[in-house]
Amino acid sequence: MKKKMIYLPVFMAFALLTSCKKDAQGENSNAVQTEERQGKEISSEFDAEIDKLVSQMTFEEKIGMLHGNSMFSTGAVERLGIPELKMADGPLGVREEISRDNWAPAGLTNDFATYYPAGGGLAATWNADMAYTFGNSLGQEMRARDKDMLLSPAINIVRTPLGGRTYEYMSEDPFLNKKIAVPLIVGLQDNDVMACVKHFAANNQETNRDFVDVQIDERTLREIYLPAFEAAVKEGHAYSVMGAYNKFRGEYLCENDYMLNKILRDEWGFKGVVVSDWAAVHSTVKSLNSGLDIEMGTPKPFNEFFLADKLNTAVKNKEISEAEIDKHVKRILNVLFQVKAIGGKNRVKGSISTEAHYQDAYKIAAEAIVLLKNENNALPLKLDGVKSIAVIGNNATKKNALGGFGAGVKTKREITPLEGLKNRLPSSIKINYAEGYLERYDEKNKGKLGDITLNGPVTVDQLDPAKVQEAVEAAKKSDVAIIFAGSNRDYETEASDRRTLKLPFGQEELIQKVLAVNPRTIVVMIAGAPFDIDAVSKKSQALVWSWFNGSEGGNALADVILGKVNPSGKLPWTMPKNIMDSPAHATNSFPGEKEVKYAEGILVGYRWFDTKNIAPLYPFGYGLSYTTFAFENAKADKTSYNENETIAVSVEVKNTGKVDGKEVVQLYVSKSDSKVSRASKELKGFKKVLVKAGNSETVTIKLPVKELAYYDVASKKWIVEAGKYTLKVGNSSRDIKKEIAISIK
Repeated sequence: MKKKMIYLPVFMAFALLTSCKKDAQGENSNAVQTEERQGKEISSEFDAEIDKLVSQMTFEEKIGMLHGNSMFSTGAVERLGIPELKMADGPLGVREEISRDNWAPAGLTNDFATYYPAGGGLAATWNADMAYTFGNSLGQEMRARDKDMLLSPAINIVRTPLGGRTYEYMSEDPFLNKKIAVPLIVGLQDNDVMACVKHFAANNQETNRDFVDVQIDERTLREIYLPAFEAAVKEGHAYSVMGAYNKFRGEYLCENDYMLNKILRDEWGFKGVVVSDWAAVHSTVKSLNSGLDIEMGTPKPFNEFFLADKLNTAVKNKEISEAEIDKHVKRILNVLFQVKAIGGKNRVKGSISTEAHYQDAYKIAAEAIVLLKNENNALPLKLDGVKSIAVIGNNATKKNALGGFGAGVKTKREITPLEGLKNRLPSSIKINYAEGYLERYDEKNKGKLGDITLNGPVTVDQLDPAKVQEAVEAAKKSDVAIIFAGSNRDYETEASDRRTLKLPFGQEELIQKVLAVNPRTIVVMIAGAPFDIDAVSKKSQALVWSWFNGSEGGNALADVILGKVNPSGKLPWTMPKNIMDSPAHATNSFPGEKEVKYAEGILVGYRWFDTKNIAPLYPFGYGLSYTTFAFENAKADKTSYNENETIAVSVEVKNTGKVDGKEVVQLYVSKSDSKVSRASKELKGFKKVLVKAGNSETVTIKLPVKELAYYDVASKKWIVEAGKYTLKVGNSSRDIKKEIAISIK
């Protein structure tokens, strides 16, 4: 969504469960992940009431409902009891109130909210129950603020590691993407709030996003870029979808008949509303005829929108019928009825910034943290004999709820890593803090924040000698050093993609200097997207990856470092050694200029690395634990299946270490003799399980045979190819423990 070119809060659309709706994982349950949830279908029970309302509306009242009447609401018809449709960003929690006609904050004192972990962090839990918790908790906060529609989740595929919104998106993999997105949507809509799933579709870069024409072959579109949206509609029953800025095959996506009518409505049966991204509309008649329902935007007067005065003129000139207008108005009324905004009794009242919601954020944050390296069991940190700890890095105190270009959240609680350590460490241990590096930007060269360009924030990467000296001295005189490095939400931001994978602000040099004087140094990266951390990884004993991880992020991080929490996060994307190893860059097909062709086809993310035998720095699905696990007795319930059956794969997960821990069993599928080109393996199932030390748990993953289908362009159908398949059970795309041969008849 486009905003005024100033630093603005971001907003993450996922919240967590209150005490009355606890997550399905119970504290004593070993099976961490429950059965899949499905949303409630959009009902037709209100059709008669809707027809009656429309028959009483004036033409002007109808048009008023089709476009923004403020920055985040459509027009009301008060005389008929039709309220404004009230929207809110965003990706990190309910955005603060802004003025009705500009981006300035409203300056209220009652619009504080919980800051939830960003989408990348949520996906790193590999836990559908955490996704439901996120949506349910956030839905309650939306209702406490009297909102109808959350402009989230953002579920575009992570095509390039440099993407400015990678932190907000979930994964490079369509299966993981949909399995996190659907329960989030269900949790949100269980609270009488509409999810607005975005950005439909093929919106995978910020560079030139306003006009770039995305060219994707049909099979790749169907297998990689659409599955999460399709599941959001068919399984999550999302009430709304947001049209993206970019073009797709020559047509803007808010006036793209193929995407909005033929696929979204005709094929998938979508009954909700399509909302434009802000100022993403380029026509009047064509937009409505192509499936758009609501135009939102900035900064011109609302009557100048394409679906305002221009629509009035188009109807008078008989360019479009009033019956067509009625169709869109009825869709809007229907979703307002669905969430009880009209005539609804017992609508969820919600709650906001509660301790229960902060604890929801904590649970997600704790499961999101990824342990990348742990030589000599450097972690968890053993405090025996430790009298002092050096805490080094700007990220130890950096807050990320607000910042960058986009939607943030105004919160009363954001625990930084330094605060988390102070909260958790014994008072007898002295903390020696040093900033180490400065967050600085080259104001002359960076351009304006919000320019849709590859030239986002330009960092000053020279270290300040005094700051370096302070950090080195702190590390020298301390028993242990912890460096908090990485990125932040002013550097990773909507509206620009990064130029490089390099760590900003001269951090790599600082880390090397600290490692040189204190071998007991732990490196913690806080970021939302991959960075070049190859050299840092090689030289450090312990490396932890955290995210823009919500109100309780610092406490969760401290608990992982100190061993109160055993890390169980897994990377939701591939960490490359070199940007040119990544498919969009290896094929020289990013960012394009007026047009971008996705030359890598279906080989996105780990599919490319694994198929091309390119070694990543850290693979998709990777994450260590403070314990060890063994996979035994992996088997399928049969050896042969037909197309309408479901494969049940079971594996015994044994905790062979000394502490309780959670492991993610990942199920990949390969077909080596396929008549069509395929990736070497594809994720088709996963389940997170808690296993007590020395114990075993049997995990069963159900895989519908139809999930093995490829999209056949000629017949326009999904085809399950007969023959032999290999089921691969492991804990990352590069660590396969067991293989099972099956055949499909």
